[in-house]
Amino acid sequence: MATLLLIDSSLSPEGGSASRSVTAAFRKAWEEQHPDGTVIHRDLAADPLPHLDGIGASAGFSDPAGHTPEQQAAFALRVKLAEELEQADAIVIGAPMYNFTIPSTLKAWLDQVIIMGRTSGGQPSAKGTPVTVVASRGGSYAPGTPREPFEYVQNYLEAVLGGGLGLEVDFIVPELTMAPNNPAMAELIPLYETSRDKAHEDAAAKAKALVARFAA
Repeated sequence: MATLLLIDSSLSPEGGSASRSVTAAFRKAWEEQHPDGTVIHRDLAADPLPHLDGIGASAGFSDPAGHTPEQQAAFALRVKLAEELEQADAIVIGAPMYNFTIPSTLKAWLDQVIIMGRTSGGQPSAKGTPVTVVASRGGSYAPGTPREPFEYVQNYLEAVLGGGLGLEVDFIVPELTMAPNNPAMAELIPLYETSRDKAHEDAAAKAKALVARFAA
């Protein structure tokens, strides 16, 4: 029985969020193909995690037997997040672009879940787990576009998820999501609609492919 870890970080509810609509499409396809599976859903906007502080960081580099009560409490959260990551057979992350990068709530999750010697380091404990990142953005930062140099979402997440956690990273990129609400982008609405539809199709196809992969 496979487990999906779903992480949403958009500030907007599903009806107004491009990333949430795509992660929801992924989940729907996953559950249709795998009704007996488990979904762990972390909504980082509705239930944000605390940013990593000195107490939690120091606990990750010291013997748990010598932890202070404060370190014990801080590290318990990090262990819980690490266990969710390790239990997952697949992961889908909604990562909308805010001010050229990921939401601070998603960065907080990463800082908490990256534990050197466990989830990160020589043999990351979740190494090889497939992760699908829905990297939505209001404009376009694709290669060859004027804003390509400001693409700090995919580059960063490829490095931290793939290089740091050893995950198998794939991206779905719904772009031009501001076109319907920005008169200056009106002529780009058809391109936005094409990108939106493809993102939903790719999400469903990816979920189905992963379920088939685990069943093989």
